Amino acid sequence: MSRVLIFGAGGFVGSYLCKEFLNNGYKVSGTDKGEGSALPSEVDFYRTDLMQANEVEKLIGQIQPDIIVNLAAISSVGASWNMPQTTMAINVIGALNIMEVARKSEQKPRILFVGSSEEYVISENPLDENTRLNANNPYGISKVTQEQFAKLYREQYGLKIYCVRPFNHTGIGQRDSFVLPSFCKQVAEIDKSGKDGKIQVGNLKVKRDFSHVKDVVRAYRMIVESDNCNQIYNVGSGNAYSLEDMLTYIIGLSNQHIEIEVDQNRIRPTDQPVICCDRSLIGKELGWEPQYNVYDALKEMYECYRNGGENKWPE
Repeated sequence: MSRVLIFGAGGFVGSYLCKEFLNNGYKVSGTDKGEGSALPSEVDFYRTDLMQANEVEKLIGQIQPDIIVNLAAISSVGASWNMPQTTMAINVIGALNIMEVARKSEQKPRILFVGSSEEYVISENPLDENTRLNANNPYGISKVTQEQFAKLYREQYGLKIYCVRPFNHTGIGQRDSFVLPSFCKQVAEIDKSGKDGKIQVGNLKVKRDFSHVKDVVRAYRMIVESDNCNQIYNVGSGNAYSLEDMLTYIIGLSNQHIEIEVDQNRIRPTDQPVICCDRSLIGKELGWEPQYNVYDALKEMYECYRNGGENKWPE
């Protein structure tokens, strides 16, 4: 049985990725600085600080994984502006700690690093893997830098390091500081109150590529199982959904009249009108296609908030 070690396993995507590997016959170990209470019981959980190189070396030496996936990161653009030094430290030095251990290891595990669509020059045309990189925020810059180190370690040390650039993804378990869980939570709370209500929003005209998180973690597994570690793949739905359409769908799930009020303070003049993924390469080379769409995720999240009050990851 192949062994996989997931850094950042306690987060939103980590829970799903653990289950994806378990369902495909892997022995799964997960690590995080925080608790692993949301993880499936079959996962061996270790509390480890990715920034402590000695802890990383000890854990990898103990588990001897065949595959390492790094999800541990500052993953919010907004947060990266507030703490650029921390963002670079965790997203770059943390990745380097893993690469250094792998470089010195006899086993030479496969490694998957998760980048972002934030690395690209943004245009209204679908973005493919050859789109020029020109990140314009600390988060995106940290991911570009991570990729450059991955390329260096592939070429200089022969490591099998894979990189992926996912676009937006959502699902049960995502924090309500993100836009779609926030919409679901607000509408569900109004519906539970039994009274009509109002929600304040920003620019609903923007269109973004959203995927269901279950599709994204399946892509991660398929990428790190593939033979070509030199190819970077986009992962996205290939569809640009407007926030307005998604909010209208969520409101349609409720039984109350809900007024939408645009708060001008929430509108950013630099918002790109459309961001869409060209996912043709991963489909052509690995056979990956989405099995869900964002509306499936919206309904699942809304029902969690409506019935249980929390956007909890399912058992």
